[in-house]
Amino acid sequence: MTVPRKFLPSISSLRALEALDRLGSASAAADELALTQGAVSRQLQTLERQLGMELVQRDQKRLALTTEAQDYAAEIRQALNQIVQSTLRLQAAPLAGTLNLAILPAFGMRWLMPRLPEFARLHPDVTINMATRLEPFNFSTEPFDAAIHFGNASWPGTQSLLLKHEQLLPVCAPQLVEGRTIEGPKDILKLPLLHIQTRSTAWRDWFEQHGIAADNELSGTIYDQFATITQAALHGLGVALMPDYLVEQDLATGRLVALHPEQVETEGAYYLVWPERKSNAPALTKFRTWLVGKAQPEDPLPR
Repeated sequence: MTVPRKFLPSISSLRALEALDRLGSASAAADELALTQGAVSRQLQTLERQLGMELVQRDQKRLALTTEAQDYAAEIRQALNQIVQSTLRLQAAPLAGTLNLAILPAFGMRWLMPRLPEFARLHPDVTINMATRLEPFNFSTEPFDAAIHFGNASWPGTQSLLLKHEQLLPVCAPQLVEGRTIEGPKDILKLPLLHIQTRSTAWRDWFEQHGIAADNELSGTIYDQFATITQAALHGLGVALMPDYLVEQDLATGRLVALHPEQVETEGAYYLVWPERKSNAPALTKFRTWLVGKAQPEDPLPR
């Protein structure tokens, strides 16, 4: 990549700009950067000459950034933070490397985490760093080597491994149905429904699979994560349509009851997804090979 020098200022000048913006004074910036105030001023002057514009308002001995420079500094701060994080990951990586993995909060906690101790025993030379992401993203703009993603494996420029199909059960707290008779799916329509934001048509699709048209009757509250909708169900606020792996323990202990015993499989599934350019990365290869033994067979339930 060939970029004119004026578009790539020195790190020292950018650090001086960012510190002045964040700390509000040249003396504080100088203390943090272990420089003199004169050195901070010279760094800023160098940056102004390189960019060909005024960035600093000078009032006697006080330095203050212009409005445009403040906006620039806010963006530069993000870039400097990313450089720091990338450097830390590089220095901390063991010989086999580090896998930076994006996970879905609920699936990561309930499905992946219980299995990870085995991977750690088998591959102690691999470090897995994890961060949660609820929505698909662009691998070129996020520092991830792979992601656990729910969908249909159509992420452009990637390859994928099926981990698990999603199977749903309608569940609620026992007290919600005390004194009520629930003989079939249609009776569930009489109860308050809890909706998950990432599965906006889940209830409608579930009722349709049971031969019930319910477009005009599906009111209820909406939650953005499975953790919160689970708590709502446990406290008797309504019926939640939940993946089986998330409610196994609560069903076994009686904290939740299933209002319909048959699990319904959704069209989406959970996948490990990675960019094609990283297919042969050593840490990812070890993790992917290990996950093959944990993944669900490719043949889904009949639809």
